[in-house]
Amino acid sequence: VQLQASGGGLVQPGGSLRLSCVGSGFTFGNYAIGWVRQAPGKEREGVSCLKHDGGTPWYSDSVKGRFTISRDNAKNTVYLQMNNLKPEDTGVYYCATDVRTYTACARADYGVWGQGTLVTVSS
Repeated sequence: VQLQASGGGLVQPGGSLRLSCVGSGFTFGNYAIGWVRQAPGKEREGVSCLKHDGGTPWYSDSVKGRFTISRDNAKNTVYLQMNNLKPEDTGVYYCATDVRTYTACARADYGVWGQGTLVTVSS
């Protein structure tokens, strides 16, 4: 089982980035999947997640209205479109799967994790 995240980088405040995560080694379309971030010196924070068949996503209050999660099960890929980025969005972003509920998403209580991609928001 593997999750490969990409798309991080350096962006100015107010800018946008799109993260991607490709899954392999499991039936991607059978699992909820999401994103978790970890800022320097802070604990991991659940950002967003989406059920196996789509539907209404979950977002943390800190990103609601700015981030959009989506998935393409045919491509085994989940995306995180991040708009109006703020310096406090800086951190390593992980995609993760094997989660049962949106409550667990909020706790970042996933069973399988990818390797992370660094997002830096700075002028």
